[in-house]
Amino acid sequence: MIQDPTGEIAGRHVTVAGLGVSGMPAARVLRALGAEVTVVNDGDDESARRQATDLEALGVAVRLGDGDTLPEGTSLVVTAPGWRPDKPLFAAAAAAGVPVWGDVELAWRLRGPDPAPWLAVTGTNGKTTTVRMLASILEAAGLRTAAVGNIGVSLLDAVLADEPYDVLAVELSSYQLHWAPSIRPHSAAVLNLAPDHLDWHGSMEAYAADKGRIYEGNEVACVYNTADPRTEELVRRADVVEGCRAIGFTLGSPGPSELGVVDGLLVDRAFVSPDDTHEATHEAAGSRSATVPAHSPGGRRSQAELARYRQRRAQELAEVADVDPPAPHNIANALAAAALARAFGVKPGAVRAGLRAFRPDPHRIEHVADVAGVRYVDDSKATNTHAAEASLGAYDPVVWIAGGLAKGATFDELVAKAAKRLRAAVLIGADRALIGEALARHAPDVPVVDLDRTDTGAMTAAVREAARLARPGDTVLMAPACASMDMFTNYHARGEAFAAAVRELTAGRSAARER
Repeated sequence: MIQDPTGEIAGRHVTVAGLGVSGMPAARVLRALGAEVTVVNDGDDESARRQATDLEALGVAVRLGDGDTLPEGTSLVVTAPGWRPDKPLFAAAAAAGVPVWGDVELAWRLRGPDPAPWLAVTGTNGKTTTVRMLASILEAAGLRTAAVGNIGVSLLDAVLADEPYDVLAVELSSYQLHWAPSIRPHSAAVLNLAPDHLDWHGSMEAYAADKGRIYEGNEVACVYNTADPRTEELVRRADVVEGCRAIGFTLGSPGPSELGVVDGLLVDRAFVSPDDTHEATHEAAGSRSATVPAHSPGGRRSQAELARYRQRRAQELAEVADVDPPAPHNIANALAAAALARAFGVKPGAVRAGLRAFRPDPHRIEHVADVAGVRYVDDSKATNTHAAEASLGAYDPVVWIAGGLAKGATFDELVAKAAKRLRAAVLIGADRALIGEALARHAPDVPVVDLDRTDTGAMTAAVREAARLARPGDTVLMAPACASMDMFTNYHARGEAFAAAVRELTAGRSAARER
């Protein structure tokens, strides 16, 4: 039976803003808790009408095609995360003194008396992979867990589950964090920060501030990326529980209070302890102080003892080869996941087992096939310049397939960094000219094929052109640096089109050999 531990919901008139994957479960839960619920939704299409019919059968009022008007008597708004803060609905709520929660905030408030701790992850790129790696590690440690949040599983379902979880691996977007002022994770990580969704947040400063909310109230560890000073700055600004530590991750040799890479090994100098006597440890090389002052939480050993031990020792967690795929940015994801797991007390052996068991989602630097000595890689999920930069940095030389909807992005910095790796580029999509102009400025010697097409069949032509330009040993990399909606339903459909075109290429070569 669903219960409200706060007693805040029953009898209250709650307006749910938006249907879909967050609005539907929110409306159902609120109604089950005794609230008077009205759902407002911008769209009035067939899908929305079907959802409205389902909710109306539960006694929920639904207003389709009217997402801007605040229903009379509303005392709380629960919004879908993607609804922009500047919508008239929220201005009306503010004027009336009505609080606005996101579905994540609602889930946080509905946790029971002994709730599962949250290990939370945000960042411009890598969130889903890191959260799924973390869940795999926690499962390997024998813990009942789930990857939830922005990853597609409803947090409400998780916190209200009949069988309680030991711990939750929670992916949080900047949108969700904006509407979740009360959440206080056990530990959290910001993987990276780069300009994204600025049309929604209004500025890079506002975007970063919303990301930084994930550190508020952390109990054990604030995990940050030593290669991205902006993540470190968010740790400095956070108001955390006394004793919470700042834990860095790096692709280089780690200092004390960091996790990093040494001689092909993922190692831990943040949580290594004399109590891990059954696990392999190593003398630490190149000791250096952590950038952010760190304070060890209490335990069987004194803080001073542990600090001295970490100056000298590093705990082996896994091999680089245990990470699939072992691209640099994916190694960083694994280190962040390991840091959060170690903050929760997971032993090194479970970290290794969890990383070995993990398999990435489709369309994330996914190896499709090798054809005539050329590797074909699908990174359709690289929908912004930051993600594409990480992907391009993993291969050399590259025939780059790029383009789509730029969402206001510029490409000069990306192209300048990748120029030496590029064999050629094939451009598709509505905003391909922006990438072409950047290539002309920063990589004028790189051959460019500009496919003046935005139909879905353009991907087949792009792969054929890339195959023509590639040489044995090259990688044809589809890392568009753009959104997909100008040509495809989503990045999944774009990735499937790329894979199908590569399979066509393979079939064509097989047929030619048979002749």
